[in-house]
Amino acid sequence: MARKVRMDPLRDSTRNPIRPFLQTTRQARCGPQRLAVALALVCAAFAGAAHAAMNFCAAPALQSSERTNADPGVKALVAEVLAHVNDVPHPLPRLHTEGTLPHEGIYDQSVEAAKELDLMRNAALAWRATSDERFLKLVDRFLLAWVTTYKPTFNPIDETRFEGLILAYDMTASALPVKTRNATMQFLNTFANGYIAQIDAQPRPLKGNFANNWQSHRVKLIAMVAFTLDNRKMIATAQRLFIEHIGDNIAPDGSTRDFTERDALHYVTYDLQPLVTAALAARRHNRNWLPERAANGATLAAALDWFTPYALGQKTHEEFAHSSVPFDAQRREAGLPGYTGQWDPKNAAELFHLAARLDGRFTPIALKLASAPPAWLAVCLPLPAR
Repeated sequence: MARKVRMDPLRDSTRNPIRPFLQTTRQARCGPQRLAVALALVCAAFAGAAHAAMNFCAAPALQSSERTNADPGVKALVAEVLAHVNDVPHPLPRLHTEGTLPHEGIYDQSVEAAKELDLMRNAALAWRATSDERFLKLVDRFLLAWVTTYKPTFNPIDETRFEGLILAYDMTASALPVKTRNATMQFLNTFANGYIAQIDAQPRPLKGNFANNWQSHRVKLIAMVAFTLDNRKMIATAQRLFIEHIGDNIAPDGSTRDFTERDALHYVTYDLQPLVTAALAARRHNRNWLPERAANGATLAAALDWFTPYALGQKTHEEFAHSSVPFDAQRREAGLPGYTGQWDPKNAAELFHLAARLDGRFTPIALKLASAPPAWLAVCLPLPAR
């Protein structure tokens, strides 16, 4: 039987700054002045702890009596992770799939390696649900390998799957060894600040891939890191960039720049899903980005409303028929699915299940597209918003 990990927030110097101050207090043996300073620091820490960060995922740990009757999604996810519990990580120093076809360059190796980012997330969720230390050890092993091997390229299409690594750290930071925790914090700071510097170096108004779906993925990664690290300056930057991008990519009627350029609902999903994920990170920290209005009047909520008739099948669309991007024709000619013919609404199922966690009015749409959310989301955020 796996030993249950007992989590003590006072022992977690990353999630909660109180621990170092308690140590300072214990060490203050040389008079009342040092003790007073230490106690003042403790009081300040407790004042800040009232606003401590919450995990992106809200799922509570299951009690032993609940596990046999757990949701099928929970059981499926735990079983999937168990099949990999002794796996050895194989991190790459670089991932690259953007602009390439299967079997070109390192496309295939990148796709295979990126599965480890999802595995980390799923193992963290399995640990969260069961307290089985084997899952925590898997996260520790893979996190340390990846953050000490991978060199960010700041290509958001290649690196969007790093959301799995961010979520894995977010859920396990308080229980990770100091070496892994420190290495991951350093990696995430470098990762997010590199993206911020890249964006802020661009002239305004933003254009090209700093105003299309690429920027949606940049904003997602920055926001997820900012809220995971509870970095107030980075959070403010993430919110600024989120609102700016809403105005750059979404028209007041809710249509997106990518839909105009690519003539494809495939890219509407690709625009909106990372923005919904960013908004979920903000919502777990009591910020509501769904109705945030850009200078042109656009909102993420309006974009989801614009997309809804297509998701419900009330409107249909022939994909990529008038795309202005040559690579779309290359993918069609290569026979990749989804680059010709009518758009399949089921491709938006995960997007709307995520959106349902922001606003309950999207729940019926999500359930029409898929009767259950993906297993990871069922465990991470089990209940849709009201």
